[in-house]
Amino acid sequence: MSVVPPEAIARVTTSMEGECMVVKFSGSWRVTESRPSWVKTMGQESPKRVRVDVTAVEKWDSSMLLFLFDLQQWCRMMGVYCDLDGLPEKVRAMLGQLSRSHETSMPLDRSQNFFFAVGLATQDIVQKLRDISTFVGECVISINYLLKHPRKFRWRDCLEEMQQCGAMALPIVSLISVLVGLTLAYTGALILRQYGGDIYVADLVGISMVREMGALMTGIVLAGRTGAAFAAQLGNMKANEEIDALETLGISPIDFLVMPRMIALGLMMPLLALYANCLGILGGMMIARSLLEIPPAAYWVEMLTIVDMSDVMSGLIKASTFGIIVGLAGCLRGLQAERSAMGVGLAATSAVVTSILFIIVADAVYAVLFNILGI
Repeated sequence: MSVVPPEAIARVTTSMEGECMVVKFSGSWRVTESRPSWVKTMGQESPKRVRVDVTAVEKWDSSMLLFLFDLQQWCRMMGVYCDLDGLPEKVRAMLGQLSRSHETSMPLDRSQNFFFAVGLATQDIVQKLRDISTFVGECVISINYLLKHPRKFRWRDCLEEMQQCGAMALPIVSLISVLVGLTLAYTGALILRQYGGDIYVADLVGISMVREMGALMTGIVLAGRTGAAFAAQLGNMKANEEIDALETLGISPIDFLVMPRMIALGLMMPLLALYANCLGILGGMMIARSLLEIPPAAYWVEMLTIVDMSDVMSGLIKASTFGIIVGLAGCLRGLQAERSAMGVGLAATSAVVTSILFIIVADAVYAVLFNILGI
């Protein structure tokens, strides 16, 4: 029968320094050996702060992570602040992954006061804004390089992405656009017919589709369809270390992966928006013909009295911006994804949320700007 040497046994000692409990790890932590229990280790003490010290640990594996997880969970339940700054970066990263995988069953974290939580949230927002700014700056540099060396751009990849995000998106864009036109015309008809202004439903549908709904609905549809696909593709490539291989070979992921996708979306979004405008107007024409008994010719002539080229151009400008936003958000979240299946899924979800958020913000900014310019 083999005897385990004392130095190879996982040990935990605690000591009080004022209101802070110092939890010191030592020995060798192996999942094949027994490990201490946190409940028995802390005893009857009631600290307000727990600090972890692992400098004396010789070897460790998931056994120590499980003990740290129990400690962290106890601190969450008791409202005790858990100081993990003494842990190595690798241990903290793995502990964070373990905590996120148990988020649904973990109790509410009451170990941080309100101001500390606000500070952490502010730091997180600032860091995210810095990451977005850095990514946008890298894309601008890549565009400048593309303009100077167009032959080095991967046009074949760009054409393939244009087919995926353009031609392959026509069915869902067609359905959404027709239904939006039908809804706008039907809703407008309920009000306008009470005042004898049935013909003005053409003005309502035309100006709404051309200036707002065509570009906006197309952007939202592509955010859920193409933006999530970009994030999943790049996230999977990162998990498989393909992006690391590109960087090792001296190839910029921005030039190789991001720019073809972003340019494809920027070019195809205006065309899809024009297509959506036409189908939305057609949907409104169907309601006008069936519900209000307005001939298609009269509908078309009335619509042309309110819709001019400035309205069309404002919608196309918005569509191009929305396409670039979807491409940037999808590629950014894909490159930021964690190297796991769960990380890829979270990246796809985050790409959709980020795209829709910035699309709405950009649409509001354009509305104010066009109003100031009188467009």
